[in-house]
Amino acid sequence: MTRWRDVQAVLFDLDGTLLDSAPDLAHAANLLRQRRGLPPLPLQHYRPRASSGARGMLAIALDLHPGDADFETVKAEYLAAYEEVMLRSTAAFDGVAELVQALAGAGMPWGVVTNKIERFALPIAARIEPLPRAAVVIGGDTTPHPKPHPAPLLEAARRLGVPAQRCIYVGDDERDIVAGRAAGMRTVAARYGYLGLEPNVQAWGADAHIDHPVQLLNFLEMP
Repeated sequence: MTRWRDVQAVLFDLDGTLLDSAPDLAHAANLLRQRRGLPPLPLQHYRPRASSGARGMLAIALDLHPGDADFETVKAEYLAAYEEVMLRSTAAFDGVAELVQALAGAGMPWGVVTNKIERFALPIAARIEPLPRAAVVIGGDTTPHPKPHPAPLLEAARRLGVPAQRCIYVGDDERDIVAGRAAGMRTVAARYGYLGLEPNVQAWGADAHIDHPVQLLNFLEMP
């Protein structure tokens, strides 16, 4: 197995990579359905689209899409509902705490780059273990462009003081891999994440794939 000996930092996507946030994202969507006299949908309907945030949840819950006349209004309603419940059930995936503990023990800084806007990303990162130990948290509105643009990843590397080409980016969506490659980083696809409705993970072009968070350590040359 290839080991990357020159890695100086590891960056992660948030939803579907570090955190299983699908239950709370789905709960907020079902609250909107309830207000409209509709029955709740089971979590498995929502889970594949959880990495798409409000856009994905509204598509499943209400068949509502960007460009629809009332999309922005309902999106604002959804985000307000989500803000009320976002810490209800969200937790780190099994193995994440072990992974970041190993990184810390090796003196390897790590951080979060997510398309979740700072309004949600920063409180979540401050309160859900082990995220308070992240060296940097970049939200979807921290820079002018969210992923798949490389700007958020490059900003994270800048704040860490690490060259982008010495970073790894780990994510569970194709846009994560696109952004990481555009930033000049090595990329790892988290196959245990949400992945989308019809994923073809092999076609994303990631440098490596993992099926459990701790497997990332296999690619790192650490003391």
